[in-house]
Amino acid sequence: MLAWLKNGLAAALLFASGGAVAQDDESGFQAYLQTLRAEAIAAGVRLGTVDAVLPTLTLDPQTIRNDRAQPAPVSTTTFSPFAPYKAAHVDAARIGGGRRVYARQQSRLAEIERRTGVPAAIALAIYGHESAYGAVTGRYDLFRSLATLAYEGRRRSLFAGEFIAALKMLERGVPREKMRGSWAGAFGGPQFLPSVYLRLARDGDGDGFADLWTSEVDTLTSIGAYLQDAGWRAGEPWGLAVSVPAGFDRISMRTRLVAPRCPRVFVRHSGWRSMAEWRAAGIVPQGARWPADRVLATLIEPDGEGATAYLLTSNYRAILDYNCSNFYALSVGLLADAVAP
Repeated sequence: MLAWLKNGLAAALLFASGGAVAQDDESGFQAYLQTLRAEAIAAGVRLGTVDAVLPTLTLDPQTIRNDRAQPAPVSTTTFSPFAPYKAAHVDAARIGGGRRVYARQQSRLAEIERRTGVPAAIALAIYGHESAYGAVTGRYDLFRSLATLAYEGRRRSLFAGEFIAALKMLERGVPREKMRGSWAGAFGGPQFLPSVYLRLARDGDGDGFADLWTSEVDTLTSIGAYLQDAGWRAGEPWGLAVSVPAGFDRISMRTRLVAPRCPRVFVRHSGWRSMAEWRAAGIVPQGARWPADRVLATLIEPDGEGATAYLLTSNYRAILDYNCSNFYALSVGLLADAVAP
C-alpha cells in the first residue's frame, strides 16, 4: 500500500504539471487515480474505502475502445424508420419473458403499482429492455470502467462523479464482488448508474438490501421509484397508436418549443393538444379507447406520413428520462401494452 501511494504521488505530480503521458498510458492512468482519490475524500468518502479500491485498478483499454466506437451525433433532420427497431425490440422473446415475470411476481407488482402509480407492465418493459429480465447485467468491474472513462476525459465530470458514487455504494453495504456492470458503468436489472442507485434504489423484498443484481422484486421496485421520481402520473397511459387522416394540417400542429435536452428527440414531437382537440382534428385510435378529454398529448409519426402514429402523454416523457430516445420509449410503451394481461 505505501509503495503504491508513493509511486502514485510521483505520477500525480507529473500529471498535474502537464507531463507528456499518452491518454491511454498506464502511468498516466495511475497519476489520474490520485486526482480521483483527492476528489473522493473531499466528497466525504472514507480514506479506508478509497485506499481499498484504488490500488486494485488498472486502465481498461477495452472500455476506451468501446467508448470511442460510439456513433457521432447525426443531423436532427434525418431519421431512420422505427419499424425495424420495433420488430427487434417488441418481439416474441421479450413479450413472453415479460409475461412469465408478471405471472411469478404478480402480487409484488400490484404492490409496486399501488405505491408508485407506475403500471406493472411499464416497469417490466423497462426491465426487459435494459437487461433482458436480468439475463444480461454486465461483466465489467465498475470501478475499473468508471475510472478509465473518467481518465479518458471525454465525459470526465460525469464519470468521476459516478466513480465516487460507486465508492459510496460500498459504504452503504454493497459487496465489492457485486460491483460489476456494463463498460459504461450501468449495472443490474435496471441498468442504473451508481448515482441513481444511491438516490432511487429500493429494497422491495424487505431483506435490508437493495439488490439490483439478483432480486427481481428490488429491481422492479426501483424502476417504479425511478419513474415516479421522473413525474409519472398515475391513471394516465404512456400514449396510444393512432391513424392520421389524409390532409391533416401538420404545420399548425408544430411545436414552438425548443428542448434544452435531447433536441433531436423532441424535435419530432408536435405541440401539445388535449385528447378532445386531437379527436376533433380527425385522429383515430388504433384499437385503444380514448383517454380522458383533458389529457394532453403530442403527436409523433416515427415512420412518416401514412404509417402508424402515436399520441404521447407526459408519462412518455418519464420514459424518456430513463433513456432519451424516441425508439426506446415507444418500444417500452408497446412492449408494456403487449405484456399487460
